[in-house]
Amino acid sequence: MTEQLPPNFDAEAIARHCVTVCEERKAADILLFDVREQSILADFYLVCSGTSLPQVRALAEHIRLAMQEQGLAARGLDGGHNSQWVVMDYGVIVVHILMPELRRYYCLEDLWDKRKIIYEGGTPLPPQRPGATTAPLPPHQLARRHEERSQQE
Repeated sequence: MTEQLPPNFDAEAIARHCVTVCEERKAADILLFDVREQSILADFYLVCSGTSLPQVRALAEHIRLAMQEQGLAARGLDGGHNSQWVVMDYGVIVVHILMPELRRYYCLEDLWDKRKIIYEGGTPLPPQRPGATTAPLPPHQLARRHEERSQQE
């Protein structure tokens, strides 16, 4: 991904700057993956959670402003004003900001090799919010749970 950028451009520094923004804005369960060897879409993937819709929006806005200061504009952005999941594609880094319920359901971090985590931090993912509905487990988690039960028997 970095071949289209200036020679002195440091993609990892940009990714870590996004982490700093997330830390400053109290994002929950921040994971930064180095996927240069696994993905042609980006060099880094950042996954974090906001504990409310206003926090998800604020995290996305502050990352947008930080990237704008670095001279980077999003190639793609998905997630509107009331979205529980915002995806920001900057070419070198793709940022996913999710509400905890969606994060638990989709398990994005399972898509990448845990050995490629280069940063793990933020506040712990909070327990399920009071009044939140429990989403059914996705098929890949149901299969994993069935496999674990079979091994226990």
